[in-house]
Amino acid sequence: MADYTPTPEDRFAFGLWTIGHPGRDPFGEATRPPLPPGDFVRGLADIGAWGVSFHDDDLMTFGADESERRRQLDDFKKALAQSGIVCSMATTNLFWHPMFKDGAFTSNDRDVRRFAIAKSMRNLDVAAELGAPIYVFWGGREGVESAASKTPADALDRYREALDFLASYVVEQGYDIRFAIEPKPNEPRGDTFLPTVGHALAFIETLEHADMVGLNPEVAHETMAGLSFYQGVAQTLWQGKLFHIDLNDQKIGRYDQDLRFGSEGIKDDFFVVRLLENSGYSGAKHFDARPYRNEWGDGIWDFARGCMRTYLILREKARQFDADPRVAEAMAAASVPELAIPSVGPYSRAAADELLAEKFDPEALASRGYRNEQLDQLVIDTILGA
Repeated sequence: MADYTPTPEDRFAFGLWTIGHPGRDPFGEATRPPLPPGDFVRGLADIGAWGVSFHDDDLMTFGADESERRRQLDDFKKALAQSGIVCSMATTNLFWHPMFKDGAFTSNDRDVRRFAIAKSMRNLDVAAELGAPIYVFWGGREGVESAASKTPADALDRYREALDFLASYVVEQGYDIRFAIEPKPNEPRGDTFLPTVGHALAFIETLEHADMVGLNPEVAHETMAGLSFYQGVAQTLWQGKLFHIDLNDQKIGRYDQDLRFGSEGIKDDFFVVRLLENSGYSGAKHFDARPYRNEWGDGIWDFARGCMRTYLILREKARQFDADPRVAEAMAAASVPELAIPSVGPYSRAAADELLAEKFDPEALASRGYRNEQLDQLVIDTILGA
């Protein structure tokens, strides 16, 4: 029987807000006590995880004096050193405090925008101290409920201004940190700026330091928009912009659920795991999910183990799929390998003349099949172990 025990080499990571989520939701208070960061880190080591990520306010109490913040940070550093867990990613909480109700980098209030940038700078210093290689920007409050409330071009100008400023700060400080934008279509705002992978990829090309900015796509966020997470990750990889990834799960058409990875969209999850494993992606496999609200005690660690176990199961299934001669035969029938062959190659006058002179038979081209039903059934057979 296969061994699905995770090891640090698998590079599995969890945010402080995930396993330790207290079970609060918009309709009810917390259902379990908070999990102190040190206990969280030690627990990760016990279950074979590799990394931990944090928001500034997860780790250091918002509004506390500098001596208290320093004490909290030093306690966290001590837990990291004792456990062997690494700090894999950091981010800024620019959504919880009421001041951000109209946005952070895109708030109509200039002072709020300036505070948000300063808050990010201070936590970039912390991220550098902890050795975090990736800094994620999730614009949870960057959006509108009323379309008349913001001029979109102005909002995108301010968004770009903030990221350009912060990237220049990182460069000046000599920090070895790259940025990753995390798209989301809605919630908590009615409509969010940079809602999907495609929007964010286009936005990055306008940045001053575009080379150091990539994406942190999330299963739930693309699924909320009715999109295939697999296709979004594939394009992100193709453009060299997959800097980080958030693995969880989501029911289509619902608000953000952050379910255990592999618990809903198992087929898309299979292809995501296969893609990550076959692409050479070496970054964190970060689980941005949370236990069911009715869990308590050991149940929250069952959730964490389940995220990693399912990934490892799907990794084994992907290897079986790629090694199956029936799959190779079905892919050949579907002409999958042919797609890698250039259609025309680089332009030249001779190549253009050759193409125009070629005789095609539209009826013959229309009459072929691609055997996709057979190929897709092999996917299902592999996942189900038939």
